[in-house]
Amino acid sequence: MDHHPIPADENEMTSTSPQMQMQMQMRRNKLSSHFQGDIDDDGGVGVVDIRGSPMGSAELARTGGWVAAVFIFGNEMAERMAYYGLSLNMVIFMFNVMHRPFAASANAVNNFLGISQASSLLGGFLADAYLGRYWTIAAFTTLYLLGLVALTLCATMPALQAPGQDECDGFAKLLGKCQQPHPWQMAYLYAALYTTALGAAGIRPCVSSFGADQFEERSPVLDRFFNLFYLAVTVGAIAAFTLLVYVQRNHGWAAAFGALALAMAASNALFFMGTPLYRHRVPGGSPLTRVAQVLVAAYRKRHIKHTTELLYEVGGAKSAVRGSGKIEHTEELRWLDKAAVRVEGQEEINNPWRLCTVTQVEEVKILVRLAPVSACTVMLSVVLTEFLTLSVQQAYTLNTRGLPVACMPVFPCLAILLLLALYYRAFAPLARRLTGHPHGASQLQRLGLGLLLSTLSVAWAGLFERYRRAYAIRHGFLPLFLTPMPGLSAYWLLIQYCLIGLAEVFCLVALLEFLYQEAPDAMRSLASAYAALAGGLGCFLATAINTAVDSITGDIDAGRPSWLAQNINVGKFDYFYWLLAVLSTINLIVFIYFAKAYKYRIKPPTTPHN
Repeated sequence: MDHHPIPADENEMTSTSPQMQMQMQMRRNKLSSHFQGDIDDDGGVGVVDIRGSPMGSAELARTGGWVAAVFIFGNEMAERMAYYGLSLNMVIFMFNVMHRPFAASANAVNNFLGISQASSLLGGFLADAYLGRYWTIAAFTTLYLLGLVALTLCATMPALQAPGQDECDGFAKLLGKCQQPHPWQMAYLYAALYTTALGAAGIRPCVSSFGADQFEERSPVLDRFFNLFYLAVTVGAIAAFTLLVYVQRNHGWAAAFGALALAMAASNALFFMGTPLYRHRVPGGSPLTRVAQVLVAAYRKRHIKHTTELLYEVGGAKSAVRGSGKIEHTEELRWLDKAAVRVEGQEEINNPWRLCTVTQVEEVKILVRLAPVSACTVMLSVVLTEFLTLSVQQAYTLNTRGLPVACMPVFPCLAILLLLALYYRAFAPLARRLTGHPHGASQLQRLGLGLLLSTLSVAWAGLFERYRRAYAIRHGFLPLFLTPMPGLSAYWLLIQYCLIGLAEVFCLVALLEFLYQEAPDAMRSLASAYAALAGGLGCFLATAINTAVDSITGDIDAGRPSWLAQNINVGKFDYFYWLLAVLSTINLIVFIYFAKAYKYRIKPPTTPHN
C-alpha cells in the first residue's frame, strides 16, 4: 500500500504504550518550541522587524510594499551599473593602463564575472542560515563600495599603475612591448577587483528575494515586482553603457571608477534610509546542514522499505524548520523519504541525522527539482558572454555613424525597456488568449520563450556575420579588421542585440520569480543564487568553449587561422555563432523535457480562454 505522511501524533501513537506516547510528545514539543518561535499560528512564515520581533498588524500596515521596494531598487540599480561598468571597461583598463595582453585581460575579466556570480551561493547561504537578507546585503554592499574605492585609487595614483605610461603608444601595446606592471601592482588590482566580486556575490542572491519579502506571500503583484526589479537592473546597465562611457572618454579612468564608487555610496545610503520600512524573514539555520542530514539519514535507512512504515512530521500546524511553513509530501524522489521514516522502537526524534521531518525532506526535493531548470539557463549566459566580445569585434568593422563602439551593448537594454513597458499592455493580453494564464504565460513558458529567442539571436548573428565577412573580402578589407567599412552599417547588429535583449528579460525575470515562489521558505536566498550560479557557470563555459574552438580549428604551423582569429575578417565567427545555435537548440530541447515534467508547488492559476 502506498505510504502518505500523517501528523506526528498519529504516527507515534500507533503501536506504542501510553507511557511511550507521553515521552514522545514531550520530546516533540521541546523540539518544536526550539525551532518555531517565529512562525505564525496559522502555520505561515512570520514577518519580523529588524530586531527579530514579530510584527503586529499596525507595523505591517506601515512597512513593506512598493515604498520599501523603491529603496531596494536603488541599491540594485547602482550595483548593476558597477557590475556592467567593470565588465565593459576593465579589459580596456588592463590593456591600456596596466599593459596586460588583450587575451589575458579578457580572461581576467571573464574570471571576475564568473567568480562574482558563482560565489553567490555563499551570499545565499549566509542569508538563509545566519544573517538574514537585510544584514547580508548591508555587509556585502559595504564591501562592494570598498572594492570600488580601491579601483578608483588604482586609476588615480601612478604608483599603482604599470610603469612607462608616457612611453607606450597604441602600436607598442598591440605588440606587447610596453613595460609590464610589478607583481605587487597586479596583486593590488586583483585584490580590489575580487573584493567587488565578493561584494556582488553577497548582494545578488539576496536583493531580489528581500524585495519580494516586502509583499504578502503569493501576492498577485509579485510578477510586477520582478519585472520592475529587472527594470532597475536594465537602467543600471544603460547608465554603464552610456554615461560611464562618456565620463571615461572625456574625463579619464579615475573619474569613471570614481563615478561608480559615488553611485554605490549613494545607493548604500538610500538602502539604509529605508531600514524602518523593511519587513524581514527569520533565518532558518544552515540549509546545507539540513540537506546533509536528509542525505545521511536516507543513506542509513537505504535498506528500509518505507512503503510499510510511516513518515515523521511534527504535530500541529507548525514546521520544525525555523522560518519555514510546513511543506506537503510529494511522491517524487521517494528514496529521500527514507530520511523521514520512523523506525519502530528506535529513539530518533532528537537526532536529525537519523530522523528528519517531511518538511525537511521536501526542502531537499525542491532544491533538486529546481536545479535542472536553472541549469538550462547556463547556455543563455554563454550567449550573453560571447555577445559582449564578439559583437563588439563585429562593430569595430562597421559604420557606427559616430556612436562609440563601447555603447553598442546599450541596444539589448533598450529592447528590454521596450518589452517591460509593453508587457502588460501588449504581450500579456495576447498571450492570455492563447494560454489562459492570467499573467499571459507561466514562469516556465516565459523561460522557454527566452531560450528560443536566444537561439534565434545566435542563428541570425551567424547569417549576418557570413554576409559581413564576404563584404569585407569583396571590398578589400580583409587585413583591415580595425577599420570601419563605410558602406556597411553597424545597425544591422540591432537585430541580434534586440533578440538577445528580449531573451534575457523573458528568461531572467521568469527565473527569479520562479525560484522565489517555488523555493522553500527558509531557502529562498540560496535558491535565488541558482540564477547567479548559472550565470557564473556560463562565463566559465564560454571561456572553455572559446579555448576548445581556438585549439581545434586553428593551426599556426599549417597557416590555418582559428575560427576566433584576432583578425575577424580571416576568422570564421559565423561558424562559431552556428555552433552556439546548435548548442542552444539542444539546450532548449532539454529544457522542454524538464519543464513538462516539473510540477509547481502551487498550481499556477488559470483563466478561461477568450
